[in-house]
Amino acid sequence: MSLEKVKAFFREKGMEDRILIFDVSSATVALAAKALNCDEAKIAKTISFHVGEKVVLVVAAGDTKIDNAKFKAQFRTKAKMLSFDEAEPLIGHKVGGVCPFAVNDGVEVYLDESLKRFNTVFPACGSSDSAIELTIPELEAFSGFISWVDVCKTA
Repeated sequence: MSLEKVKAFFREKGMEDRILIFDVSSATVALAAKALNCDEAKIAKTISFHVGEKVVLVVAAGDTKIDNAKFKAQFRTKAKMLSFDEAEPLIGHKVGGVCPFAVNDGVEVYLDESLKRFNTVFPACGSSDSAIELTIPELEAFSGFISWVDVCKTA
């Protein structure tokens, strides 16, 4: 189970106890914000793409959407999201729980500039009923990100 992989990942960092498990779904930005009683913008959504032969994850603020022109300028290809059925086998997490932690080997993680306006954000933890509150430096450290990118616009 994906949540168990993420729990093990954070257990190694001494942070498993910071994972939040909800009695309700947090599978979408709106549902996660409701479960956390926070602004949707603070939900760190993870969006998955095909970039050539690679799988790329972009973690962005919950109140943004991908700007196709910016994405193409950054990655030199059109934004093509993974299908629902591709997510788990290619990333290691199902849609609704996709996060930048404990992903399959070869998956590349990028953080969108839209997150930098917050002190803390809430990414999922591998399931549709989980999250963790992380500072931006913690998100950088634990996501294994390659670089910051600017590929989003306000929704």
